[in-house]
Formats: sequence, C-alpha cells, structure tokens
Amino acid sequence: MLTEFGKIFIFMLTAVLFTVVAIFVARLIRPSRPSYEKLLTYECGEDVIGSPWVKFNIRFYVVALIFLIFDVEVVLLIPWALVYQNFGFAGYMVGFVFLILLGLGMAYEWRKGDLEWERQPIAKPTLKKRTEKVEVVKEEVLT
Repeated sequence: MLTEFGKIFIFMLTAVLFTVVAIFVARLIRPSRPSYEKLLTYECGEDVIGSPWVKFNIRFYVVALIFLIFDVEVVLLIPWALVYQNFGFAGYMVGFVFLILLGLGMAYEWRKGDLEWERQPIAKPTLKKRTEKVEVVKEEVLT
C-alpha cells in the first residue's frame, strides 16, 4: 500500500519519464538536414549584423513599462463599467476618482518627458572659475 508521498513520487517519476521518452522519440523520427541557413541565428527575419552585446536605449523599456502600467489600469475599468450602476452614485464616484488618478499619472509622465521618444540632452553642469582675488585681512590680537 502506497502512502500519499509514494503516490506523488510515482506521479513525478511518470512525468519525468514521459518527457524524456517524448524528447528521445522526437529526436529519432525527426529529419535532420542542417544547412548554413538553418544554423544562422534567427532574429525576427533580419540578418544579424554586428555583436549581440549592443547597448539598447533605455527608452524601449521605459515606454514598454508605462504602456503595461496604463494598459492594466484601463483593463480594470471594464468590470467597473459593467457593474457601476449596481452601486449607484458611490460606484460612479469610485470610478471617477480612479480615472482622475489615472489622468494625473499620465499627465505626470507626460510632463516628466517619459512619453517622448527622443529626450532633450541634459546639459552637464560647469564650474565657473572665479577671477577675483580674495583679500586676507589679518586681525590684530589685543594682548
């Protein structure tokens, strides 16, 4: 008689064996005709030129994150739009406050310049050299 842990072990062993056997059988029956074209790196249909260690502009990631944040928040409006009438004026106000906060967030991102694809270069601060001489005045010590 198997314990509960024994049943879990048999289940996991069966899963691993099924995976290994499926990969082995697929390797046996698949055709293998390597060519120069097939061995090249595929990158969205474009020919690979240069090193893969190219530094990407951080704007790609910032714009993608902003899109995801606001997209998820807009998706939250769909359930609200379907049931806000059931909650009356309070339900309407909750959605209105949510939309105001969403608009303020979008305005903040816009004002900050994160929605612009090309940002204005930031001027590096420079130190101004002083040309005037500082006079050192000796104080007489009274003794």
